[in-house]
Amino acid sequence: MSSSQEIKGNTLRVYLYLLKHGPSELRDIQHGVGFSTPSLVSYHLGKLSEAGLVTQNEYGVYSVIKETCDRVLQGYAKVGPAIVPQIFYFAFLFTILIAFFSYAALYMSGFTPFLVAVGIAMVVVFWYETYRLFRKLST
Repeated sequence: MSSSQEIKGNTLRVYLYLLKHGPSELRDIQHGVGFSTPSLVSYHLGKLSEAGLVTQNEYGVYSVIKETCDRVLQGYAKVGPAIVPQIFYFAFLFTILIAFFSYAALYMSGFTPFLVAVGIAMVVVFWYETYRLFRKLST
């Protein structure tokens, strides 16, 4: 795996486990991610090490190289232990705006219904993209 190649699937799951839980041993990662054998974890850790994303110390503890976090999580924001798509904030903002404009459309006339229709379309797009990015993290 080259350093410019995108990590995905189980390799991404191992990376995210290390990112959320900090330095961990092979067996901890195995149980945390739910893999059946340590060799499977070792394979994915090897891919991550080869890509320069994780490092192993002399005691066998693996940890994420912090400088690479932004490269792997491009398009995501780390909020405490949670990792959320950055587009989530836009989806949330537009949802609130649509709720307000929908309420205003009941009492106003003119361009408000058009604004509500366009806003609903944007909310659907934002929530779809947010869902798609969340699914990418869980696969």
